[in-house]
Parts: sequence; structure tokens; C-alpha cells
Amino acid sequence: MNTWHLILQEIRGRKQNFISGLLSVILATGVLTGALNSLKLHDLHTQQIIDKKINETEQRMARLQDDYRKIMKKLGFNLLILPREQQVSDLYLEDFSSHTMPESYVDTLAASDIMSIRHLLPSLQQKVFWPEQKRTIILIGTRGEVPLLHRDPKEPILVAVPHGEAVIGYQLAQSLHIKPGDRIQLLGQSFLINRCNEERGSRDDITLWIDLQQAQEMLNKANQINAILALKCHCAGNEIAEIRQQVQDFLPGVKVIEQGSKVVTRAEARDRAAREAREAIAAEKLNRANIRQQQQELFAILVPVVFLGSGIWISLLFLANVRERKSEIGIFTAIGVKSRQIVFLFIGKALIMGAIGALAGYFLGVVIPAFLQNPFMFPAWSMIQLILAFFLALILAGVASWIPAYMASLQDPAAVLREE
Repeated sequence: MNTWHLILQEIRGRKQNFISGLLSVILATGVLTGALNSLKLHDLHTQQIIDKKINETEQRMARLQDDYRKIMKKLGFNLLILPREQQVSDLYLEDFSSHTMPESYVDTLAASDIMSIRHLLPSLQQKVFWPEQKRTIILIGTRGEVPLLHRDPKEPILVAVPHGEAVIGYQLAQSLHIKPGDRIQLLGQSFLINRCNEERGSRDDITLWIDLQQAQEMLNKANQINAILALKCHCAGNEIAEIRQQVQDFLPGVKVIEQGSKVVTRAEARDRAAREAREAIAAEKLNRANIRQQQQELFAILVPVVFLGSGIWISLLFLANVRERKSEIGIFTAIGVKSRQIVFLFIGKALIMGAIGALAGYFLGVVIPAFLQNPFMFPAWSMIQLILAFFLALILAGVASWIPAYMASLQDPAAVLREE
């Protein structure tokens, strides 16, 4: 007797019973595979979201950094490089250096490899009497910023004052009724007013800026300057003691003073932009992790419940099948069919049910989550998941059908035939 032939005949003869059990296996393996794929797709989607978020925050960070850079530029320079002989106490009293140093110092500094400073601005400053207007002012000669040779050029904080032109402070312009385009006389020379500064509430309001070379000629200090303004960058290795040492290694005849409040403000602004970017990404990661945790907790309950329910349903189906075939089983036993063949008759049917159900359940468990999360996403097939689904489906169907099959093999054929 061909057992497999009997199994196929049984399936064809009791299609509803077989389909009902098959659907239970499909449901169980589909839920299992769907749960695994949902978590996998969630992780892939999370990575896409995080990558997009990182890209967006990097762009936003760049915009913030640029905005802060523009804001910080208004704060001006935060390092002051002076001649070594200059006493700081005298500097605070006079508000400018009374000693000078060679103008070539700024070129030496620009050619150095110091990475922690930028925006070098040489100047010659002196308090002078303006005879044409009969008042004392602060005269500053500047040639504009000197580019650092080892860095990409940056937008300058202050631009050079063209030769023969002047920039005038707010109070001077207001009190003398001077406006852009006017001509003034200063120490016997004529200057065109290039710009009138807005009110700053500092000594800048009584300051006149002209070309450095012209200031050197007017003050009889050829090729001399008394200050180099610089900007301390917000980066690693920029402690003031270290910067002082770096500068003095190239220029032994200078001293470096830090204007602390501007440094702190600048650093806080840059750090705030970086912190906002990190916090946005961290918040998105936490949100996605919480969603994944909720899905895991749901699947940890759902999958075992579905497997248990499917197993019970398959057992009930096979019990009903054993009762329906009670007389047939008795005849098989009476004509010499062994108990193990009777068991295999039911187990074989269950294994076929499990194999077909595993394939169908795996297919649905892969396609449905992909379609629900992203209809245009190509399903992520996995051989490991397929093997796992196939293995568990066979165990589910085999275990669920074993007890009914074993009960069928223990039936006494004589008792069964007497009942008939």
C-alpha cells in the first residue's frame, strides 16, 4: 500500500479540512515572518530617516553657522597683538598703543602655520588734534585685512579704506554735519568721505579711518604699526597661553591680549548651533527606538498567541478527521497496516500542509509589510527567514497532528468493526 497515495487521496477527499489547517499554518508563519520583516523594514526606514535628518541638520547647521558668523563679525576682533614694550595699564589709559613695531610683522604672521587665528588687521592708531575742526580725534590708519597664506580666504571683518578716502565715526559725522561724498581737510590733506559709521557707543564714534600708508606719512611713522587685530577661531587647541606661545615663536617682540567676552560669545554661538544639530538627531533616534520597542512588545505577544491558536486548531481538525475515518482506520489495521503507517498517514498530511503553508506564509509575511510601509519598496527576501518559517511550520503541523495520529494508531480494529 502506497502511503503517500493515501495521503494525497485524503487531501483531495477532504479539501475543506486540509484548506482550513493550511490557512492556520499560513497565518502562523505569515505573522512570524511579517513581524521579523516589519522590524527589519523599520530599521531600514529608521536609517533612511536618520540619514535624511543628518543631511538636513548639516545643511541647517551650515546656515546657522553662517548666520552666527555674520553676527559674530559684528563683535569684531578678539585678539590684540601689541609691541612687547607696551604696558597694558598705559594701553587702558590711552586706549591705544604708544609704542610701534614693524609693519612686516603682520606679513610674517600671515605666512606662519598658526591655525588658531585668522583675519589679521594691522593698524596705526594715535590720538591727534584736528586743526581744521579744532578738536581731538582718534586717527586709525589701516590697510585692510592680510590674508593667511595657509588658509582659504575668508570674507573680511573690515575692508580696507581706499587711498585718499576716509571712514568717519558717528559722533564726528553728526557734530560736523558730514555725510558720504563730502570732502574734508585733515592735517593739510584732502579726503573723500567713503562712509559714515552707525552709532557704536564706543571710541569708534570719534574715530577717523584712513589708508595705513597715508597715516604713516602724516604721523611720521613710515612702515610702522602699533597693533595687529586678529580673530581667535573656535577650535581645538586655541587656549590663549598656547596662542601666545605660537605667535611669540614667530614674533618674539610682541605680546598677545585676549578680549574675553567676545571670545566667550563667539564660542557659545558656535556651540549652540552644533548642539541643536546633535539634539535633533538624538531626538529622532529616540523616537524611532521607542516605536521599535512598542512593535517588539506587540510581536512578542502576538506571535506566540497565533502559533498556539493555530496549533490547537490543527489538532482539533485532525481529531475530527480521526473520528470521521474511524472505521477506515479499523479496516486498515485489520488487514495488517502497521501502527507507524497509520501515524505517518496523518503526520504526512500535516507535513505537506506545513510545507505549503510555510511558503505561502513567508511570501505574505514579506510582501504585506513592505506594501504597508512603502508600496514602492522592493520586498527584502531572506533565505534565513524562509528556512526558519519552513522549519517552524513543519514543527507546528507535525506536533499538532501527532496526538490525533497516535490516538488513531492505538484503536482496536475489532472494537471499531463491532461498532460498525
